[in-house]
This record gives sequence, C-alpha cells and structure tokens, in this order.
Amino acid sequence: MPGKVIIQTYNPNSFPIEFSKKQDYDKFYKTEITLRKQLKYPPFCDIILIGFIGEDEVEIKNVSTYMYKLLKQNLEKYSINVFLPMPSPIDKIQNKLRWRIIAKGNVTNDVNIIINKCLQNIYEKNLKNTKIYVDINPNNMM
Repeated sequence: MPGKVIIQTYNPNSFPIEFSKKQDYDKFYKTEITLRKQLKYPPFCDIILIGFIGEDEVEIKNVSTYMYKLLKQNLEKYSINVFLPMPSPIDKIQNKLRWRIIAKGNVTNDVNIIINKCLQNIYEKNLKNTKIYVDINPNNMM
C-alpha cells in the first residue's frame, strides 16, 4: 500500500536521501559500507565517544585534556587512534557545556579495562562540576 513519508534534513541531496527516494536498498548499502570501510567506522572498527558535561569550562578543558593524555599514553600499543578533545557539535544544552574525545580502533577486553582505569583515575580527583560518560559505537555523535 503506498504511503507518504516526510523527511526533515539539512542535506536533501545526500546519498541516503536519494537512495531512499528511489527505494534502492542495494545501492545505499554498497555506498554506505564502502564509506564506512574507508573512514574506519563500524563494523570495520569501533568508535569510542567520551563525553564531558558541566558548567565550568576551565574544569572541562582540564579534565578532557588530562583524559586525552591518559588514553593516548595507555592505548597506543592497541592501535587506538585518540583524537584531541573539543566541544561537541551542540556544545551547550541547558547551560551545560559539552566536550568530547573520539577514539577509533578495535575495542577488546584489555582496552575496556584501560578506559575504566583512566576513568577511575579521574574520579579519584573528586571533580565537583564535570560528569563523564563513555559510549562505544554511539548511535549518534552529537
């Protein structure tokens, strides 16, 4: 039975929208899987998103920089590529600043243990104003 779909987008000419209009699943899949392989996105590697939320910009910058150094130092031998901390694409929600670190590589049990140790190291500093979360292969990167 025919239906009507309304899509809201900033990029109406993107390939997912174009292939959706044509209902061409095979072309969408082939294009998406090739792109994911080139960019080293799941399922070809894991993405680790470490988020920082708080009201104190100096504290968020300091904590995220410290976490970056810990991760970079401890994950290097596992071929995890850790990117510098930066503001999230939507960097402020309800007066809370949002920063993030993104890392790419294969998440193993050893990598999970290291991430948890890095978090423990930061939690022991008794931060009052910054919350931290970790999301492996997040649904969105916002």
